[in-house]
Amino acid sequence: MPNLTRRNLLAASAAAAATTLPPQPRVELATPLGTLTLLLRPDRAPLSANDFLRYVDAHAYDGGRFFRVVRADNDRGHPRIDVVQGGARTDLKQGPPVAHETTAHTGLRHIDGAISLTRDAPGTGSGAEFFICVGDQPGLDFGGKRNPDGQGFAVFGRVTSGMDVIRRIWMMDATGHSDDVYTSGQILRAPVAIVSARRV
Repeated sequence: MPNLTRRNLLAASAAAAATTLPPQPRVELATPLGTLTLLLRPDRAPLSANDFLRYVDAHAYDGGRFFRVVRADNDRGHPRIDVVQGGARTDLKQGPPVAHETTAHTGLRHIDGAISLTRDAPGTGSGAEFFICVGDQPGLDFGGKRNPDGQGFAVFGRVTSGMDVIRRIWMMDATGHSDDVYTSGQILRAPVAIVSARRV
């Protein structure tokens, strides 16, 4: 008979948890234009990825939307970037922000299809809003010049299928109303609904 000490039981429980929880969970995000499959990296960016999953599990993205696009014809920052921004339902109370996980810390990069948290100052981002890169965007990594603080943004996964949907959204009419001069010309006239977001 094996010696079932408390330590052995704890180790067995931890091993069981490791085999039942996927290290790289997938999420399907459905829109009227098609479905995206996201591969998340809580093994590399645990705070950011798990916070996003918290919103997914609460169905907070059901009724959310893609609402902002940044591209050469409307970008006012430097270096220029190409991204599509989305968010959870606006009627929901957002949870607290998570600590900033830099790309220097996680080893992830803002490559084509990368999904990353939006933020103002470091540590103000949460799973309630994100952006997806269209093409490689090294200026958004740690040490990049897009944000004056040089801390970059927090990548926590990537799109593994459905980038055609993102590129279609990225090219849509962005003459919607904005109260901010900086985002003028970047707001979609007809935001694209997020119908549902579920783990798969």
